[in-house]
Amino acid sequence: MKQSSAICIAGGGSTYTPGIVLMLLDNLDRFPISRITLYDNNEERQAKLAQACAIMMQEKAPDIVFNWTSDPQTAFTGIDFVMAHIRVGLYEMREKDEKIPLKYGVVGQETCGPGGIAYGMRSIGPVIEIADYMEKYSPNAWLLNYSNPASIVAEATRRLRPGKHIINICDMPVALETMMAAALSERTGKTYTRKDFEVRYYGLNHFGWWTDIHTKDGKDVMPILKDYIKENGFATNAKDFQHKDASWKETYQKAKDIYALDPTTIPSTYLKYYLFPDEVVAHSNPAYTRANEVMEGREKEVFGIAERIIAKGTAKEDTFAVGVHASFIVDLACAIRYNTKERMLLIVENNGSIANLDDTAMVEIPCLVGSSGAEALTVGKIPSFQLGLINEQLYVEKLVVEAWIEGSYGKLWQALTLSKTVPSASVAKKILDELMEANKEYWPTLS
Repeated sequence: MKQSSAICIAGGGSTYTPGIVLMLLDNLDRFPISRITLYDNNEERQAKLAQACAIMMQEKAPDIVFNWTSDPQTAFTGIDFVMAHIRVGLYEMREKDEKIPLKYGVVGQETCGPGGIAYGMRSIGPVIEIADYMEKYSPNAWLLNYSNPASIVAEATRRLRPGKHIINICDMPVALETMMAAALSERTGKTYTRKDFEVRYYGLNHFGWWTDIHTKDGKDVMPILKDYIKENGFATNAKDFQHKDASWKETYQKAKDIYALDPTTIPSTYLKYYLFPDEVVAHSNPAYTRANEVMEGREKEVFGIAERIIAKGTAKEDTFAVGVHASFIVDLACAIRYNTKERMLLIVENNGSIANLDDTAMVEIPCLVGSSGAEALTVGKIPSFQLGLINEQLYVEKLVVEAWIEGSYGKLWQALTLSKTVPSASVAKKILDELMEANKEYWPTLS
């Protein structure tokens, strides 16, 4: 019999939390659970979702202890895994991250460019705080962190908490591989899932390329997939709760233009913000950004479902959607808990995996995962085009973390100036000054 695990979900008030709880319940046969605790410092927001989840838990898995708290000792004592997906400042601050850069003709996006830098400066401290709570109350537990912006957070954990049980992950490659499986199914008439793939991939988070995709029975499907993406991008009929809005559909289609720059690889969709920033800005509405889309869409939808479940006292008539990241995080927890050596794309220290890149870079590459964590696989040397782009973005992220650690205005200005999305140092300074004012409750003092 497999040993059961005690789970803490940090960011209990997230709209993704109910989907993660559902996915955990759907996988009890391979990942048994004794306790699920939700943790959030926003008690009111968390309580709305937690009450609905409690009803769902009672109906589906009454033997599992379920609770929620804002007390760190209660949340982090006696747990095996923390699944962290915090959003510091909620969507109110994401809206500012997106709209302030757009005022200056610069990409306004959650994890890319100035918006990603602002979000990173908010996220570093609270993620480190969670790691420290774990060290105090459950030092052998693993932190599975998918809080954004993942690259900046990963660099911060590397610098500030090296050697700890922390694995940084992102669901975007999983979502895109799900799209590719749908495209392959459409083209071949045979049903595929992403689990049928073995991939080679390299990059930074939200900044990478697939170089090889074989099915596990040995078939090279890159030619079919490249042909599909050349025509359609990632636009498929695959179901994806997390990325279903109009802005995402446009992003999926834009992948065909990114692909044209290097037809030897399949690119991440987020590269559009770095390679076509002028087009992104031209098609953006400074008064209505992705944050508004989420607040009026997924936020209302998920909290509406929670309200109906609470009002009815049952979850039998309403249910939450399960996002792709939920299944990914269960796979990761299983691999660690039961030493499965599953191959997964994770964010890890380079240490020579990409031969011509800084060893200290936090790269997103294939790894084998077992009870001791992630073992990075060798990538080798990468081409000049990708190397040049990665180096530029890598040192943006390193400068952000240095700015946070040192309280350095100068280094954060340098980070913004170095970003491929920002046209000049003067524009970078205007954006920085406005973002600093907007984030004075969240950023360290800069001088």
